[in-house]
Amino acid sequence: MKVLIQRVSHASVRVNDRISGQIGPGLVVFVGVGKDDSRDDACYLANKLSNLRIFACDGQEFALSALDINSEILIVSQFTLLADARKGRRPSFGEAAPPDKAKELYDFFIEHLRHTGLKIETGVFQEHMQVEIHNDGPVTLLLESK
Repeated sequence: MKVLIQRVSHASVRVNDRISGQIGPGLVVFVGVGKDDSRDDACYLANKLSNLRIFACDGQEFALSALDINSEILIVSQFTLLADARKGRRPSFGEAAPPDKAKELYDFFIEHLRHTGLKIETGVFQEHMQVEIHNDGPVTLLLESK
């Protein structure tokens, strides 16, 4: 499982010209589920994400976690994080989980984060989305469960 995290001043996601989720200061998290991923991978990344020191405090750039500041989080499914573009000119998605498994682990990841008490907003699984991000820093990190 992979998550791409961006620290943002604000962000939103639209589906069919309607906002499905929006946040103020916090994190946008793109989630890609691999074919060999499990609930353990989702738990690991949810715990890592919520406790990762990615916010500034008293002149220290990476001092506080999402839990420390009660951050908002916008979660968007993105199977393209599992793309392999090493060969040819078209990416391969052979390592991505099939949609039913990906949806189950994506939803489990979201629920795990909701149990932290943080405000969680989401996109819509398997829909074409327009994501507006105002990256703060910019700060972008890739976390992997493997």
